[in-house]
Amino acid sequence: MDRRKLGALVVLWAMAFASSPGHGLRALRRTTGGRRGSTGLTGQDANGVPLRRSKRGWMWNQFFLLEEYTGTDMQYVGKLHSDADRGDGSVRYVLTGDGAGTVFKIDEKSGDIHATKRLDREEKAYYILYAKAVNRFTNQALEGQSEFIIKIHDINDNEPKFTKDPYMARVPEMSDIGASVIQVTATDADDATYGNSARVVYSILEGQPYFSVDPETGLIKTALPGMDREVKENYQVVIQAKDMAGQMGGLSGTTTVSITLSDVNDNPPRFTKTLYDFRVPESLEPGSVVGVVRALDADIGENAEMDYRIIGSDGPGVFDIATNRSTQDGVIVLRKPLDFEKKHQFGLRLQVENVHLNPRFFSMGPFRDEASVKITVEDVDEPPVFERPSYIMEVKEDAAKNTVIGAVSASDLDDKRSPIRYTIDWRTDMDRVFNIHSGNGSVYVLRELDREENAWHNISVMATEFNNPQQISRVPVFIRVLDVNDNAPAFAANYETFVCENAKANQRIQTIGATDPDEPLAGHRFFFRVAPEAAGKANFSVHDNKDNTAWILTQRNGYNSLQKSVYHVPVVISDGDFPMQSSTNTLTVRVCSCDREGNMKLCNAEALTARAGLSTGALVAILLCVIILLMIVVLFAALRRQRKKEPLIVSKEDVRDNVVSYNDEGGGEEDTQAFDIGTLRNPEAIEESKQRRDILPETFYPPLRRPAPKRRRVDHLGFVCPVLAAFWFISFGFSGSTVAPVSSFFFPNLGASWELRAAVPNAAAHAGVFSVFPTKTRCVS
Repeated sequence: MDRRKLGALVVLWAMAFASSPGHGLRALRRTTGGRRGSTGLTGQDANGVPLRRSKRGWMWNQFFLLEEYTGTDMQYVGKLHSDADRGDGSVRYVLTGDGAGTVFKIDEKSGDIHATKRLDREEKAYYILYAKAVNRFTNQALEGQSEFIIKIHDINDNEPKFTKDPYMARVPEMSDIGASVIQVTATDADDATYGNSARVVYSILEGQPYFSVDPETGLIKTALPGMDREVKENYQVVIQAKDMAGQMGGLSGTTTVSITLSDVNDNPPRFTKTLYDFRVPESLEPGSVVGVVRALDADIGENAEMDYRIIGSDGPGVFDIATNRSTQDGVIVLRKPLDFEKKHQFGLRLQVENVHLNPRFFSMGPFRDEASVKITVEDVDEPPVFERPSYIMEVKEDAAKNTVIGAVSASDLDDKRSPIRYTIDWRTDMDRVFNIHSGNGSVYVLRELDREENAWHNISVMATEFNNPQQISRVPVFIRVLDVNDNAPAFAANYETFVCENAKANQRIQTIGATDPDEPLAGHRFFFRVAPEAAGKANFSVHDNKDNTAWILTQRNGYNSLQKSVYHVPVVISDGDFPMQSSTNTLTVRVCSCDREGNMKLCNAEALTARAGLSTGALVAILLCVIILLMIVVLFAALRRQRKKEPLIVSKEDVRDNVVSYNDEGGGEEDTQAFDIGTLRNPEAIEESKQRRDILPETFYPPLRRPAPKRRRVDHLGFVCPVLAAFWFISFGFSGSTVAPVSSFFFPNLGASWELRAAVPNAAAHAGVFSVFPTKTRCVS
């Protein structure tokens, strides 16, 4: 049925309904007494005229108007009429409120109300208006303002609309029948309280037989069991919502629901092969990848996560397998080094299974799989292999050159069995102490050894294949030098021994010890005794304590420092090893004055100088001599600078005339007192008595001149020789030298050479007396 025809029928029905006796869409009448025109006395006015109040004569009913009017004329709503209207045109009707003057218009004379435009209930369902009747001429209100409502009757002009388009939903695969997927909702803008215009019914247009929809609630459910995501994952379902309770002529709307089956772990993993074959070189480093195995799982996400493990192997611990979480592959890794010569093939048995299992699908079978792996090891040319990881050799320090001390051995384990050449890495033996036989690996001595200098030698021996020199291996060789008794013992310290003048016989004055750089296996054992050449006239004796120490004892009572202030005791120290080594060590004993308790009070200064080295006094004396020498040099420089000044008249030929003006006439040849020719030639020899006595000279006076110094070779520092002699004595006299060397000094700034020659012989060394005798000392200029 056409919508326009339907609207016209509804309008006619509404007009008929409004004109029925039971409805008040008649004229709005106004009466003047009682219910119908009666009046009531309410009082009097100022003139005494009784006042009457007229009661309202409006009879109101609601007006109804159909929406979506499609006629060409304005739609008639109703008529307003007042009892005061006598039909003479004196009454004017006024309409105010919602849409007055725009949507609704009233005929001021007749009170007819019309709708000027097409109305939509969904935009506005009712209008509240106010009506009033006034006198056209006086504009006075004949009736009070009254309210009435115009309601818009609904027609089915809106189709249902879904809240979303499209809908997205997920449901687990393999779900049971009736599993809820999603609920769709459609709304109708028509009036739900009037008829069935807004009553919506849902139905499925596309998606059978997989899904169904509840016609009242719009809940979509699964309609088939065992829907497998691996077979079909996405479904498009079209849902229709129809008003008028789904009857013919109702309006409808549709929406699309995109349903995706989510994955569940309903598929076990499967290896792509039953047997995997890999080949690796024997030089492969531990931790390297041997190969990759792959298993496939039709599931996705965490349901496809797998774990690989080795369940059987003929090389335990040699290989391991791990899962690459990004690709779900099994990575076989080498854990131990391979050796082709020992084993050239390995067999593994692998298993793979899912990590996340669903108990619901345990009945579908075990979710694991197994496969075999064969790994073949390929031969690689490897460096030679030494029989030992390191070698320790021993050699005595007195071993002769070319003595063999040991041998190393290496071999090529490859199939080629290449010969081996041995060399020493000279970076580990910079002194070339050892060498090795290139063919048999014998290590021998090239140079003399000294254990006390170096007890261990660490060298590196290299083994190289003849057929492939690039294949080199190294082994450390530790050579220990064994001790040989080749060093004599000596005093353990530099002893400073003294004896008191009042010492008694057999009194101990010193305890001595010995040291030996050798290291005998049984330990040191030293023997002490007085040297045989001094045993007969010895003033002291040596007592061996048998514990590597000895006492120095006096042999007589009393010693006199004036007779002899220093004694030298020769002590022979022998070791107990083989061959026996011994040495004679001299112990210097000073004679000192002591108190009763034996504490030293004073020793002879000469004895102090007998000790080896320089004493503090000698060092101070040397420092003073150096200071004196520096002062002499400064003085020489000052004198040299003074000599550089030239005199006024250098020689006799350099004669300057001195002119003296007297302003008088000369006396002629007979005047012998006027001048002196010697004075002119030698102005420095002017004498007062030779000046002119008869005439006083004016302001010009001859310049005074100093006599020129005579050029003489003078020894300005005659004391240099004694000072140098003293310095020479201090420097070499206290040092214990037997004869001081001859030295000469040359000072070019003086224009002369100063030579000091001093021979300083020392007295008998064993007596310890240092006497200086300058046999020849001279200064030559």
